[in-house]
Order: sequence, then structure tokens, then C-alpha cells
Amino acid sequence: MELIDLGLAKRNEESFVTFLDQICSRFELDHAAYAGTNPVSGAIHGYVTYPDAWKRHYAENGLHRLDPTLIMASKSIAPVDWRRLERTAGYDTVFRDARDFGITERGLTIPVRGPYGDIGMLSVTRDCSVTEWEKLLRHILSDLQSVAVHVHDTVMRSDALSRALRYPSLSTREREILQWIAAGKSQQDVGDILGISHRTVEVHLRSGREKLYALTTPQAVGRAIMLGLIYPL
Repeated sequence: MELIDLGLAKRNEESFVTFLDQICSRFELDHAAYAGTNPVSGAIHGYVTYPDAWKRHYAENGLHRLDPTLIMASKSIAPVDWRRLERTAGYDTVFRDARDFGITERGLTIPVRGPYGDIGMLSVTRDCSVTEWEKLLRHILSDLQSVAVHVHDTVMRSDALSRALRYPSLSTREREILQWIAAGKSQQDVGDILGISHRTVEVHLRSGREKLYALTTPQAVGRAIMLGLIYPL
């Protein structure tokens, strides 16, 4: 696969580096990185906040072909804590080199799947103890999953990857329920507001998640907002 740095795409460079830096600042992280697979060409597109020296080393040595954080996450539907990867092929090679550039192995990769075979992965790192890392993840994981969807969908709508995605067709009820969820209402609240049962709310939410190719309701809300199907409040 060809490795394409989204930073080379002039129109995306400023917006992507700014957004990834904002992620690090908001969640108290050291670095953030995005990698996405183009379903048409098979190329891997990416942008990272890592030092330029590490980026060059990574690309020149083709480490994306060995990197277990990408390989394992591309096969997973759940976030991948890098501690699970210590015995996988490529781990020692990639992280031995990474340590030389000050990159920690304390990290997480969140996979995102789109409707046309596109796969995106948001990775974040923080140099800290295992205890601190576990505590941080408990506080930020849910929000990070929504952020991962936003990053991926932004890339998928850019010239750097593809403009071929069509908007999912949500029913009026599905959009209505997601809009109330975005407003901070619980499923029980939504049922009471709309005069329908909690079970009916869940049925529509499940359908909405499937149409939006979202693993969780927060991801579905994030993607619906990104696509302009509902609005942030």
C-alpha cells in the first residue's frame, strides 16, 4: 500500500494539524494520529502530530506495513489499547524505533468503519504510568469515539480521499430521536417527549446506528451532525 500524508494536501494541512492538536489539548494527550484506507485505491492516508523526524523514519522504512496499531485496529470493531499488542508481529520493530524518537507505547487506536468499505483509525498517545493511562481512558474514551467518527468523516469528504460517499437516508423519526439525544436527553426522556415506548426509541436508535455505520449512539449522533442530518445544540 502507498502511504499518503494528508499534510501534503494543501487545503487540509492547517485544518488537520489544528484539529489533531486540539484533540491533544482537550484530552491531555501527547500525540494524535489519523490513518484511513481509501476503498478505491487501497492507499493509506494519514496525518499525525508526531515529530517530523519520526514521520520521515516511519515512511522511509515502510513501518505502516508492520505497525500492529494499524493492522489490528483495521480488523477490530472496538478500540485497541496498545498494551494488547505487545506479543504481536511488528510490535518490537515499530516501538523499538519509536522509543528512539521519544514516542511512547502507551496508546490507543479507535477504528471507524464507513458505508463503502472505508476504514479510519484515530490513534492517541500519552507518556504516563499504566495506572494514569487507565484512569485517563475511563474519562475520555466515549468522547474520543465520537471524535474519531468526526475526523474520519471529515477526511472522507475531502479531496485527499474521496467525495463519493452518499448521505444515509434516515427516517423522520430516526432523525428526531437522534436530535433529542444530541440535546442531552436520555432514551426514557425521548420516549416521554414523543409519546412512544422506551423500546420503540431503542429500535429507531439501532436502525439509525446501522444506517450511519456507527458502533455506538454517540458515534451516530456525531456522524449525523457531521452530515448535517441533525444539528448540535
